[in-house]
Amino acid sequence: MRTSAGRGKPAASRRVGRAAAPVKKTQSRQPDTRSRTATTAHSADVQPVAVTAVRMLAVGEGLYALRVSEIGGASGTLSGVEFPIAQVSAPFAEDGESLEIVASFPRRGSWLGREGGTVIIRSPASGGHIIVTAYGHAEQATVPLKLELRRLDGPAAGGAPERGAAAPVLAASEPAAEGDGREVPTEILLHIERAGDRLFPGRGWVGALGRKLRIEAFSIRPLEAIAPGDIEFKGFLPRGGETQWVQGGLLCGTRGRRLPLTGFAVRLAPRLASRFDVVYQGSFFSEGISAPERNGQPCRGAGSADDPLEAMNIRILEKASQLQDEDEKTPAAD
Repeated sequence: MRTSAGRGKPAASRRVGRAAAPVKKTQSRQPDTRSRTATTAHSADVQPVAVTAVRMLAVGEGLYALRVSEIGGASGTLSGVEFPIAQVSAPFAEDGESLEIVASFPRRGSWLGREGGTVIIRSPASGGHIIVTAYGHAEQATVPLKLELRRLDGPAAGGAPERGAAAPVLAASEPAAEGDGREVPTEILLHIERAGDRLFPGRGWVGALGRKLRIEAFSIRPLEAIAPGDIEFKGFLPRGGETQWVQGGLLCGTRGRRLPLTGFAVRLAPRLASRFDVVYQGSFFSEGISAPERNGQPCRGAGSADDPLEAMNIRILEKASQLQDEDEKTPAAD
């Protein structure tokens, strides 16, 4: 005969068994809870952004400076990235001859911060397109994006620009192509760090544009119309140093001393002032491409006198006949 205690044992056992089951279910659901937590945390890292402006420019053959103005929109940080930002890119070309981004300032690479910047672009003979895309916060409305495209290696070939293309923009102090006469051919010798002496035809930019290799010395030699003794040039050095004026064909600067040039100036003999102009620009490590200077004015980085020089563009221009006539009629000063 079962006592009441004996009859309760199986029941107790059954209750214990039933109570144990939910414990197992709770343990089996714990990985799912952790998985959902990880998924939620991962989703929180993905933050949406908005494309606030897109511009596409057609670019002909040559070397160009693309200036992107300040990018509008609210400032902030998403996933450690400061917004607004912009990217400059070149679409893929089927023939493999796409545009090349040679250098950019003030940042390296194809990304620009809120302040904008300048991108140096080399375009092949077939030309191509460049795309500028601005990004901002997800709630940011569209913003204006001002671009300025300027050719660096001489005026574009004649003819109207392609529809949608940005016409070259000349700096205020740079003479327009229509006012220029013939360009006097030259040879330019550069002594470049880790590369030694390099001789270039003096057409467009010479040096390691965008590659941050310092120019330590240079020389200019006219090939016609002007005697080497009728052109002079000087170099600027770190900490306020400068060289003497040096005549054409001689080296200005140093070799083997790891002493970079931080600027330069070029001038012609006074008796040639009525017939020729010399116009020049420099590309510097930090400041990028300078404004054009002429006829003996110093060419240096705008922000720092010790910014190393990496490339130069020097043009000797014969004045148009109309300008020569006006100069000849102007009486000399006493």
